[in-house]
Formats: sequence, C-alpha cells, structure tokens
Amino acid sequence: MRQRRYLPSISMLLAFEAVMARGSVTAAAEELSLTQSTVSRLIQTLEGQVGATLFLRQRQRLVPTEAARDYHSKVGRSLDMLQRATMGLVTSPGGGSLDLGILPTFGTRWLAPRLGGFFDRNPGVTVTLATRLQSFSFEAEGLDAGILFGEEAAPGTRRMKLFGERYTACASPGFLARHPIGSVADMRGLPLLQLETRPTAWADWAAGQGGDSPRTVGMVMDQFSMMIQAALSGLGIALLPHYLAVPELEDGRLRAVLQQHVPGTGAYWLVWPERNDSLAALAAFRDWLAGECRDAAHPGPLQPGVTA
Repeated sequence: MRQRRYLPSISMLLAFEAVMARGSVTAAAEELSLTQSTVSRLIQTLEGQVGATLFLRQRQRLVPTEAARDYHSKVGRSLDMLQRATMGLVTSPGGGSLDLGILPTFGTRWLAPRLGGFFDRNPGVTVTLATRLQSFSFEAEGLDAGILFGEEAAPGTRRMKLFGERYTACASPGFLARHPIGSVADMRGLPLLQLETRPTAWADWAAGQGGDSPRTVGMVMDQFSMMIQAALSGLGIALLPHYLAVPELEDGRLRAVLQQHVPGTGAYWLVWPERNDSLAALAAFRDWLAGECRDAAHPGPLQPGVTA
C-alpha cells in the first residue's frame, strides 16, 4: 500500500515545477491560471509535507535550494512518465502503447520511413519516440524499450540484434574534385569528420581498405545528421553507416570514397527491461522489426535474435 504522506498532489507538483521554471509565484500563477495566493499556498503545503525548505525568498524572486533542484529533476521525470502513460491510454485505449528511446539519425533515416507498415499491421497501438544520444536508465526514463548502438546487455534487460554497422566514406563531388583520392594514403592531411561515439571508426575503415589509418584532423560531432550536412557543404570526408549514406549517394550529392560498406565492430540492438517481456505492444513491435531487418536491403548478414 502506498503511503499518502510521500505522494504530494499533482496540483502541488505542478505549482512547484512552474515556480522552478519561472522563478516567481506571479509568473507561475499566470502559467497555471491560478491566483498568486493559491500557488503560494501549494508551495507552502508541499514544503510542509516533505519537511524541507524548497525556496529562499530574495527580493522579488524565489531561489531554489539544492534540495529543490534535486527534487525537481526527479519530479519532472515522474510527471513526464505519467503524461506519456495517460496520452497512450487516451489515444489507444484498446491497442496498447509503446514508449521507445531511439538514436536521432537512426530514427529519422531508418525507422520513421518504415513505421507506417507497423501501424498498418497494428492499428490500435500508439508509439511514442524519444531521441537519446547516450545510454539511459529504463527505470529513470520510464521508457518501454530502446534502440541503441553497440550496447552490452545491462542487468535486468534483454535485447534483439537488428543489424551490424558497415561504413562508407563519403564526400561531396566538389571536395573530391579538389582532392582526388585513389588510396588511403591520399587522405593524409584532409579533414576527416568523426562521430564522438565512434572513436575507432576511421581505423576500422582503413583496415578494411588494406591501409594504415589516416590521421583524423577534422571536426568531431555528436550526430550523423550533422556529419552528413558538413560533408554536403564540402567541409570534409564523412564516415557514415552505409544505410545512412544511401539517399545522398543515390542522388549524387555525395560520392563514395574507395571501397564501400566496410564492416565495423558494432551493431544496432532493440533493448528492453525483462519485466516488459510480455508487453503486447512491445511484442508486436519486436516481431515487426525483426521482419524489417530481414527484408531491408542492408549489405551483409542481418541476424535478428533475442539474447540475454
């Protein structure tokens, strides 16, 4: 049984969140369409319930204490989880919902164009996509599953392999006209664009070409979408997972450098907490995703299969 003492009302939490965001009772009251006295009373009641001072009053502003800042980070996540759960129930009362964490460029380039097929097969299911650049905690984020790259299975999770990553080096036609490349050696001194989460990618690619790794002297980025744009702008040579490079290669805006789709060392995985094994929406998504990976035109073997 839950102890009500440790469950502040939604009204208190929304008032607290608004004051944290706005810095004053007046602005928070305006946002919530409440009176200033109501917001003040909600904050005072919350402080009394948790037994801690949440704000220091300095002139016309409320300055959050360290305890308030720590509490706010947790309250915000909890309200987000509650909102997603309610939205899923409202939009899909019978078919279930799936909150999925995804890598940004993977989501826009590979997953989103295919999702229509999933909804055709599962018209009652709602899917919410949340982009994440780094690893995340299912407990803290409240997500049902995630599509991650190169992750080892964390305790209490299961995973299904989607496909391995293969690299293709690409540059704009204008860049290659100024810097003809016939071997890895020709790339010395040229700007090589690198993703911060793939520190060995250029070495892996060069080994696949049968040459020594060129020294990386270009920009380091946190998303492949930025790298693609930089290559299109002639800022250097991008090293991309081949499936991401295909649209620009096909329309000629980028050209491949040397051998294409060289095997890398990582793979994409669907990962979920063990407790969600029987979640109907996840099971439907998992089956559909396995079929998409078998059918998709990726170079090299695709091996969907659940592992511990």
